[in-house]
Amino acid sequence: MADEMVRLAQRFVNQTYGSRIGMFVEEDGQTGWSTMFALTRALQYELGITSLSDNFGPTTVSLLQSQYPRLNASTVPSDDFCRIIQSGLYCKGYDGSGLDGSYNSRVQDSVAEMKSDMGVAGTDPGGDLTPKVFKGLLNMDAYVTVNGGSDSIRSVQQWLNGRFVGRQDFFIIPCDGHHSRNVAKSLLLAVQYMLGMADGVANGVFGPGTKAGLREHSLSTGSTGTWVQLFSAGMILNQRPVSFTSSFTSSLADAVRDFQSFVKLPITGQGDFSTWASLLVSYGDQDRSGEACDGVKTITAARAQTLVAQGIKYVGRYLTNPDPTDLPEKAVQPGELGTIAAHGLRCFPIYQTYGRSAVGFSYAQGRAAGQAAANAARDHGFRRGTRIFFAVDFDAYDYEITDNVLPHFKGISDALAADGGYYTAGVYGPRNVCIRVGEAGHSGASFVSDMSSGFSGNFGYPLPADWAYDQIVTRTLGAGDGSINIDINVASGRDTGQGSFDPPRNPTQPDSVLEPSVTGAMSTDIGAYMESIGFPLDGGTRSYQHWKCYDSTVAAHDDLITELSVRYGMRKALIQTSAYWEMRHIDPMDELADLSVITTYNTTGEFNDHSTGIGQCGGKSAVLAWNHCISKGYVSGQIRDPGSDDDLYAVWKQVHDSEEFALRTVCMVHLWGADGKPGDAKQEEVLRSMRLDYAESEVYELLRRYQGSGDQAVEDARKRMGVYQLMEKYNAISRSV
Repeated sequence: MADEMVRLAQRFVNQTYGSRIGMFVEEDGQTGWSTMFALTRALQYELGITSLSDNFGPTTVSLLQSQYPRLNASTVPSDDFCRIIQSGLYCKGYDGSGLDGSYNSRVQDSVAEMKSDMGVAGTDPGGDLTPKVFKGLLNMDAYVTVNGGSDSIRSVQQWLNGRFVGRQDFFIIPCDGHHSRNVAKSLLLAVQYMLGMADGVANGVFGPGTKAGLREHSLSTGSTGTWVQLFSAGMILNQRPVSFTSSFTSSLADAVRDFQSFVKLPITGQGDFSTWASLLVSYGDQDRSGEACDGVKTITAARAQTLVAQGIKYVGRYLTNPDPTDLPEKAVQPGELGTIAAHGLRCFPIYQTYGRSAVGFSYAQGRAAGQAAANAARDHGFRRGTRIFFAVDFDAYDYEITDNVLPHFKGISDALAADGGYYTAGVYGPRNVCIRVGEAGHSGASFVSDMSSGFSGNFGYPLPADWAYDQIVTRTLGAGDGSINIDINVASGRDTGQGSFDPPRNPTQPDSVLEPSVTGAMSTDIGAYMESIGFPLDGGTRSYQHWKCYDSTVAAHDDLITELSVRYGMRKALIQTSAYWEMRHIDPMDELADLSVITTYNTTGEFNDHSTGIGQCGGKSAVLAWNHCISKGYVSGQIRDPGSDDDLYAVWKQVHDSEEFALRTVCMVHLWGADGKPGDAKQEEVLRSMRLDYAESEVYELLRRYQGSGDQAVEDARKRMGVYQLMEKYNAISRSV
């Protein structure tokens, strides 16, 4: 709902400062960062700063301190300067006295009320506006509880502000009742101040000096004072049910025991160093031992002995390696699970592709990831009921979790459900990711990347209630052949991995014809996936129904596709996916374009290229692909002239008329693509030669190259991966029979 006084403030900053500060804001009556940035720039303009910034930084604070350390009716330099203050008050929800340019009693009362809400009225009483309070005025922080904020957290926030606002690097934090990165850093600063660190030394980082100091400040029942306040504040910010207090009571000790039990610390009921560390920083006490680990090195017999000697019980290993040229031991290696089991260890599988930014996460990509992980888990021999931890290995902001990560995990959940529920999903990532994915019902347990303590999704969030593994430190254990570099994880017992495995499937076993018993389920699953990404079974506005596309590109030509797969060491799923995907996209305009190509050539002899056939391949691409494969000896045939309309049309017409030739051409285009598409206008990097055990990145590249190099090809290749993984699921079943 629009606030007319906020709209008045926006109109003021636009009319008075817009051209001067290089920005105008929308006059919508809604408080937002753009308005606060504009007011900040207006203030900087008034202070004589020539290089304006959205940031209310050290220069702005310093100039305010030197020029106007206390703004009031006597010191405010101009009416417009006062209107900046009044505009900020309206944007914060306080009375701005009608933007009359007067620092009158109404403005003074509003400033005093805001300072009281901030918790600084005791140290900075009255209605004068001081630099740090001014900085707090021109941001989006709230100083009253909002959106279900906790009164206990607000009391901590107000206390921190009032107690430490006089320190150089401590700035006023929100008092909205919600924990956050800034609140967490402020608590660390407060601890450092109480340890006696000077301004400029205290930095809000959990470093050696802070650790050493905390070891000297253990607390127990009967302790009193500021240290207890800091400790109880840490408990509150970690969502423990305690009161903010200066006395370490027996009830606080009981709550500490509960917390220690939850995070798997020794249960002492005391505020010892390890408990302080778990309250203040995500990774906690990194000197702890852990019963779990994960890493990118093969667990050999010697390394397994090292892990057992260190008390390790659970080992996290990756199902796949998306990049075959990097970290060659990252994925589970042949025989490794047998070695793990033989030494009494248990393994929990992790699925991670690149996934280091939000662009790698979407519903369609989640569907592909879920099926890919299930396929790989079966390949390695993981049994029914295994939980696979799907990785979110970046600092996802809250909006990215909403827009990308949650749809992605919905896709994973749908894929695993469609797979028969053989495997279940867990999530690996920062605390906020794990919490939200779990709350959405897409994960049954969390593997928390707490070593990334600086992530916004870790700093200011509690350990998820469903945590299974807590990643805290990297260590090298053992020596000689038994030496291994791993991430140490604390284990909660919510997940225990697997200790026995089925025989693995051979990743280089050639494909065979489809088992008749799977073709119906294969068609159903692929149709359901396509429906989930917006392709109705009846074709919608496109020319062909799902059943027709499946029949033409999978079922009716299975013998041919199998023959091509065996001959070229190419997975059948590559041919099936590209042909099926392209046929599903044919629409009436494509069919009219085909007719136009035929008519024009027959009338004028000119060839106007256009994608055609069930694989939707253009004449020039088909000629270049066939020429390349003939020249490499992959296939025999006639070399065609890509500059000749007659040659281009001749091949184009074969692709158009013959489903068999079109499928052979799909195969040729993939072979050409693996070799870098020589002769094409946009030649690509050469991949490893065609093979049955291509990594996912190589499969993705071939699917993308089939379509081209533009943004649409990239986006569609991500969606095609879902089709590929389903095709591969049923091809794998067939070749394993």
